[in-house]
Amino acid sequence: MDQILIVEDDNPINQLLYEALGKEGYCCEQAFSGTEAKRLLAQEEYVLILLDLMLPGIFGEKLLTDIRKTSQVPVIVLTAKDQIDEKVDVLKSGADDYITKPFDIKEVLARIEVQLRRRNKELPRQVLSYRNMTLDRNTFQITVNQTVLPKITKQEFSILELLLKHPGKVYSKEEIFEYAWEEMFMGETKTLDVHISNIRKKIKKVTDEEYIETVWGIGYRLQN
Repeated sequence: MDQILIVEDDNPINQLLYEALGKEGYCCEQAFSGTEAKRLLAQEEYVLILLDLMLPGIFGEKLLTDIRKTSQVPVIVLTAKDQIDEKVDVLKSGADDYITKPFDIKEVLARIEVQLRRRNKELPRQVLSYRNMTLDRNTFQITVNQTVLPKITKQEFSILELLLKHPGKVYSKEEIFEYAWEEMFMGETKTLDVHISNIRKKIKKVTDEEYIETVWGIGYRLQN
């Protein structure tokens, strides 16, 4: 599950953020020092970091610099500094936003929502998964039970990509054809049906599980 890392040495503030974000449905981890945060960052990937600057162990500024060497994860800095030059320095160091203490929790939630919405627009998911199937856009590979499906064509890849985006959704043959072939559907379904059949055969080579369900009169979806 996507997680937010809260890095704040003030226990009451850390707990306030943790509980408020939890009520909004976010999954969070807590760090109370820069050293602890660095250890967690080496073990996990986070969708956003709330970062206090005045931390024991590793200072927040140093931690931010280290984060930016390897990651573009959104970072919102929590700071008691309210001078404009100090805020500019924080942004130049790689922070995506800053919030001055004391803060209103509603503002924090709003700033988080903005950063996550921006991140989701800029970084489309490169790996899609459903049950034991994984599709990786980076490698153009589809695996089932950790076995790569053999000789997947561009259209077969695109068909599974669309189905994996929303596993419970029934896609019409028109929707699937236009997505996979990137051209207007003219009412002929044989080409799509043949590709669906070929995908099923390739899945069958690595597992007895059924993945694609035919919804008669409509189209296809991933099987529950």
